[in-house]
Amino acid sequence: QGMMADMHADVAETQKKIIALAKAIPESAYGWRPGTGVRSVGEVLQHVAADNYILPVYFGKAAPAATGITKDYKTAVAYETRKADKATIVSELEASFKHLHEGMNLITDQNLGGSIDWFGQPATRQKAIVGTVTHLHEHLGQMIAYARSNGVKPPWSN
Repeated sequence: QGMMADMHADVAETQKKIIALAKAIPESAYGWRPGTGVRSVGEVLQHVAADNYILPVYFGKAAPAATGITKDYKTAVAYETRKADKATIVSELEASFKHLHEGMNLITDQNLGGSIDWFGQPATRQKAIVGTVTHLHEHLGQMIAYARSNGVKPPWSN
């Protein structure tokens, strides 16, 4: 087993929940936001997809050219703020998680301690993967709150 197997399993579980919420929330609620200046439902989901594409860039796996995402974080912001309907967002989320797992495959238990460029700063691969996983959990919690605020029960809960 090992740490990276655990990280893949954790991402896979978080992925199932985020995608289940994306599908359960009606498209009419995708523009809902809890307050001024806060990401909407659709924007949070596109942010997750954008980061699923940009974070592997730092692991050594380029984002698909069609996303326009490079190491420059402004490209991820441009991706996450584009107009897209629910079907497109769900499809991109699914594709982005596949891409994230592929990028995670470049990190092994043996090279976790090695240094990489992490948004212009040196960091270990371990720091990068822990940050990647905790980022997903942050947005899973946010999406649970967004769903419940819109009367949507998370499909896996009571």
